[in-house]
Amino acid sequence: IISIAAVFWKNMLAQRAFTPAKKVFGAQRNVRVAATKTKMAAMTIIGGGRIGQALSEMGPGGDVIIRRGQSPADGLPNGPIVVCTRNDDLASIVAATPAPRRQDLVFIQNGMLQPWLDAQGLGENTQVLVYFAVAKAGDAPIDGKTDVNPEGLTAAYGPHAQAVAERLQAGGLSCKVLDKTAFAQAMLEKLVWISAFMVVGAKHKENVGGVEKSRKEEVSALISELAAGGAKELGISLAPGTVERLLAYGRSVAHFPTAVKEFQWRNGWFNGISQRETAAGRPDPFPRHTALLKELAVV
Repeated sequence: IISIAAVFWKNMLAQRAFTPAKKVFGAQRNVRVAATKTKMAAMTIIGGGRIGQALSEMGPGGDVIIRRGQSPADGLPNGPIVVCTRNDDLASIVAATPAPRRQDLVFIQNGMLQPWLDAQGLGENTQVLVYFAVAKAGDAPIDGKTDVNPEGLTAAYGPHAQAVAERLQAGGLSCKVLDKTAFAQAMLEKLVWISAFMVVGAKHKENVGGVEKSRKEEVSALISELAAGGAKELGISLAPGTVERLLAYGRSVAHFPTAVKEFQWRNGWFNGISQRETAAGRPDPFPRHTALLKELAVV
């Protein structure tokens, strides 16, 4: 199987064409953000799915969108190269990216990326915690604001954080630019959310809303366990109210389905810590989590 990244970059370097973004959000939306858009520069976006297309629609035009089998122009715009693909494509995308441009890669994937990025020499690259959703390609994004965090939860860190934030804000979405510690705290909370809600939902065959409504005690206990152990592992502290914040986000995306997937990047990070600690004769810091994974035959 030829990797998506190999196809992208091979064609990029060999030919001279690119796919400009199409305007799909409607004239009224474009007029509202036109003044802001004129201040932004074009980006390169790897992946033309729902998020990649939405991100380009927020821009001024002229983005290079690299889709499977397509051929962008020779040379890319200076600035961010936003990777809007699944986690499993990341290794091949990084390997295929010209070395001088790897520092411009922006990662928006869910999960614990930091150890992997560190191993690639990309630990200081821009990362984005995406708390907005796009129901289908061409739809306007829906911001992940909650009754606890009405200001929004999407956040970015790194050299291109401000550019990404401005792009999202031009599209009517919230995005905070954080320092490294604050981003690590926010990243851990999102990792805890997706790991806890997905595993409890998979156990009970319920969607996110069902978990938040009917399994609140169970998921709250798991959130507390993962948050405490995760913060200790990272050497950070979380602000009071983690459980309330994450339950509120669950209410805001109640229709989301649940499943344990991308294990390496999500629940697998916590499970790896459990295995390390028990192998050393120390207590499992995540006993509830480990029990759920075993019940679901994930480990």
